[in-house]
Amino acid sequence: MNTQLDSKVPSGALEQKWTKHRAESKLVNPNNKRKFDIIVVGSGLAGASASASLAEMGYQVKCFCFQDSPRRAHSIAAQGGINAAKNYQNDGDSVYRLFYDTVKGGDFRSREANVHRLAEVSANIIDQCVAQGVPFAREYGGLLANRSFGGAQVSRTFYARGQTGQQLLLGAYQALAHQIAIGGVKMFPRTELLDIVIVDGHAKGIVVRDLLSGEITSHAGDTVVLATGGYGNVFYLSTNARGCNVSATYRAYKRGAFFANPCYTQIHPTCIPVGGSYQSKLTLMSESLRNDGRVWVPKNKGDNRPPNKIPNSERDYYLERKYPSFGNLAPRDIASRSAKEVCDEGKGVGPGGLGVYLDFAEAIGRLGEKTIQERYGNLFDIYHNITGEDAYHVPMRIYPAVHYTMGGLWVDYNLMSNVPGLHVLGEANFSDHGANRLGASALMQGLADGYFVIPSTIAIYLATQLGKKVSVDRPEFKATENEVRERVRRLLSIKGKRTATSFHRELGLLLWEKCGMARSRESLQEALQKIPSLREEFWQNLNLQGGDMELNQSLEQAGRVADFLEFGELMCSDALEREESCGAHFRVEYQTKDGEAVRNDTDFCHVAAWQYTGEDSKPVRNVEPLVFENVKLATRSYK
Repeated sequence: MNTQLDSKVPSGALEQKWTKHRAESKLVNPNNKRKFDIIVVGSGLAGASASASLAEMGYQVKCFCFQDSPRRAHSIAAQGGINAAKNYQNDGDSVYRLFYDTVKGGDFRSREANVHRLAEVSANIIDQCVAQGVPFAREYGGLLANRSFGGAQVSRTFYARGQTGQQLLLGAYQALAHQIAIGGVKMFPRTELLDIVIVDGHAKGIVVRDLLSGEITSHAGDTVVLATGGYGNVFYLSTNARGCNVSATYRAYKRGAFFANPCYTQIHPTCIPVGGSYQSKLTLMSESLRNDGRVWVPKNKGDNRPPNKIPNSERDYYLERKYPSFGNLAPRDIASRSAKEVCDEGKGVGPGGLGVYLDFAEAIGRLGEKTIQERYGNLFDIYHNITGEDAYHVPMRIYPAVHYTMGGLWVDYNLMSNVPGLHVLGEANFSDHGANRLGASALMQGLADGYFVIPSTIAIYLATQLGKKVSVDRPEFKATENEVRERVRRLLSIKGKRTATSFHRELGLLLWEKCGMARSRESLQEALQKIPSLREEFWQNLNLQGGDMELNQSLEQAGRVADFLEFGELMCSDALEREESCGAHFRVEYQTKDGEAVRNDTDFCHVAAWQYTGEDSKPVRNVEPLVFENVKLATRSYK
């Protein structure tokens, strides 16, 4: 039976919803806040900002991360910038324009009220971070600088050279560290969540493993907040850190939380191409580079001349040709598919023809090499260290790669999942980005959720929980712990011949080919036939060294790969059921003659939220209809 999903979006005019909601919501008084224990899993931008903010308000917070320090969260890898509707450039930006660009960029597959709230609080994020000392770039006169990003015709992206994510995380980390020092937050590094504990239908705790000692323990809280990032590493090769995984959200899914839109996985157009069959990750070249770099390929197939030997008349600046209004700043999904198309036509460059050029010669001629170095110097250094090529004098070679995931656990307007007490922030929730995230919006959403949304909405749930505290002595904790221990024991007992990495690589290649930049009914059905047999072999032929009561990174990896092997099937099922093309979800059956996406608003203008029903049964696909009252559903065009 399908479940009715209540988004809890407040009534009233769009621009008043958030203000009205905060004014009418339940509160917890300061003395009672000290009585509540909040568990936060994840210490990236969303997790660190939420932990610091909630502790500052008086709640008792426990924060868990599997890194050795919160500073090593993957948020540091977001290079290009953070959006905010400040209109510092006086170029026509506004809260409404940021809202509209985000809804349009997501191909009209996001919830209006959430996106408008995101645009509203964006300006506050910049003020918060400046007050923390985040070193945003500034104009000559001292004002904060802005640059453009894909999918927008205004300059609204604040940045700190090519280190924006790192600098923002350091700002959030110093707030977190202050709370750790004064006792508001108790930090648990090198600790991995292995399951969620449900008590009387509510999320009331977690089971974790100490990654150094192997000890498995339980922690009880009045609510659980997941801020554990996305699942892009299901493809094996992605721009994500190697440790990024789906386990926290997938274990929550198996405990009853709905997983929304898992097929919405973003391909980033500006990555260093794959260098070999045993490469373990890919490196992102920030989208900010497309402000000054021009993307092109040779006009003639098989033209292997060095790029500087190909005259301008024999170059195809295909983004500028196809999308003259936005040019090189077309949205990521469109730019990625366009790169794939020209490479499929035989015009690709570099090894295997899987690359296009990102050329800075014109910008250097216009602005000077020193200016380009000031804007992007560390990115050019990264590129040189990996490829050995000097991008100041030879164009970069780039190709699309898996980057961000718009899917995640379903949440309502208060960022609470359908499981009472389980809140989900940042990339871990199904987000505000629809079917395609615009560049520089990930940092915006993570900090909006952590600094401004969850501190206001968490009290709505906690106000109902006074006097209902649970302890780890409850039988539900012991039962969940036993299930976790049995899973670990089972992984170590297989004694097969293949490593977890080999299974992960095989799964990732399968998904990239069958459910990557382009999907079809045939490719998805083929993947759904192959994944179960690969998963069966995993549980029969996995080989793990070492034991459970020690540092054992092979064991950590095996648990994550086991979840990927199940999640990959859910992702393909979602892609198969969504018979339309929208944003990053491109079904080849649904496209125009020009290769543009064709949506089906009649049948698929909704969020698909999948419900786990057991190991041997098919999950139920629940639906939250998307209602557009303030923007008109239209065919997305960037021409």
